[in-house]
Amino acid sequence: MNDHPTRDRAAEATGGLDPRRSAGRLVAVDAARGLALVGLTAVHFLPQSYPDNDRPTLSWLLFAGDSAALFALLAGVGLAFSTGARRPRRGRDLTAARAGIAVRALLIMVIGLTVGYLMPADPPAVGILVHYGLFFLLALPFLGLRARTLLLCSGAFLLLGPLLIHWLGDVVPEHSAANPTFAHLVTEPVALFWQLTLTGTYPAVTYMAYLLAGLALGRLNLKSLRLQSRLLAAGLGLAALAKLVSWVLLYGMDGYNVLLYSIVSLTRADLDHLVVFGADGPLPTSSLWWQALSAPHTNTLLSVAWSLGVSTAVLGAFLLAGREFGKWLLPLTAMGAMTLSLYTGQLVLLATEVHYSSPLLWFAACLLVSALVALAWRHAFGRGPLERLVSAAAHATTRAVADRGTPRGPETPRRPLG
Repeated sequence: MNDHPTRDRAAEATGGLDPRRSAGRLVAVDAARGLALVGLTAVHFLPQSYPDNDRPTLSWLLFAGDSAALFALLAGVGLAFSTGARRPRRGRDLTAARAGIAVRALLIMVIGLTVGYLMPADPPAVGILVHYGLFFLLALPFLGLRARTLLLCSGAFLLLGPLLIHWLGDVVPEHSAANPTFAHLVTEPVALFWQLTLTGTYPAVTYMAYLLAGLALGRLNLKSLRLQSRLLAAGLGLAALAKLVSWVLLYGMDGYNVLLYSIVSLTRADLDHLVVFGADGPLPTSSLWWQALSAPHTNTLLSVAWSLGVSTAVLGAFLLAGREFGKWLLPLTAMGAMTLSLYTGQLVLLATEVHYSSPLLWFAACLLVSALVALAWRHAFGRGPLERLVSAAAHATTRAVADRGTPRGPETPRRPLG
């Protein structure tokens, strides 16, 4: 029997870390996740451009593409925390953790597929939950790796993922709905597979770069002031380098004109729009010069590098801020601790399309209600409702797999078969 069951349960909830030593770290991660939710809310509710001049709005410039990338990176950090943090689990412990994460992933996908039934044909938002679940499943083989190996794997996805999209985007079957449902599992399973991995808004072949980078960062000593500062500096440097290289390729090396004449029907206005806003689906595949774009959701090498840099810098900034101003981050922390519930509720609200009449008002109301609900729920119940459901199933699976491999003494009766 454990001498400190309360402490052991707390350590299990934080991935085996002593909660007294990891509190600041978790506050920063939850606060960053809260900011990602704010960013997705802004992108979903607010217009991407001003109606009079087609210039991007401030919310689009700040959050488009980067919020989803930040979610994926923080998902990787969370997976690292739950699988041993700086000391990856091994053997039966790792197998049990993988089983629990697989159940968590499948339940998140179930929630996403269910919400898909509510979305209209021309949806106001493309949900990330089904993709998110797939990211977790694809991460299972990587959970036992150390930080350096994980960074190399992240770099491989960063380099090869955009090229796979470019080479295969026109070859694989097209999907019929931006928000898939259970019906699509039956009617178009192959197209759904390629949607989640290659042709969708959040393709796994590029988003795994974010998740594996986060998994690598979670294997490091995130309490270190030096590391926190390096994350901020490295993230800003990578983002700046991506934008600089994009500008040089497009305007310094005449890539803009190459793209302009690569498609007969493409106008200068069309290309300018693609450079700033990206495309609604995969980019054209007429030329590799399309990889010079760094616009949101283009899933090019430079676009992924930019969002990875921004996400890393945000994590570093929140880790630094959490050292002295953790209490001031409480609204973001509360929202970040129940993003699954809040994001799902937001998608349900968006499906009604009531926000189109007054987007700014609905955006402000959604943020205010989300913060108040998160603070109240945190004080009264702790975890959010969907978080409780998913975590209970995942932890039960983890314990069941772990107990199956636990040797029994002679005094312990065997459970009957069946």
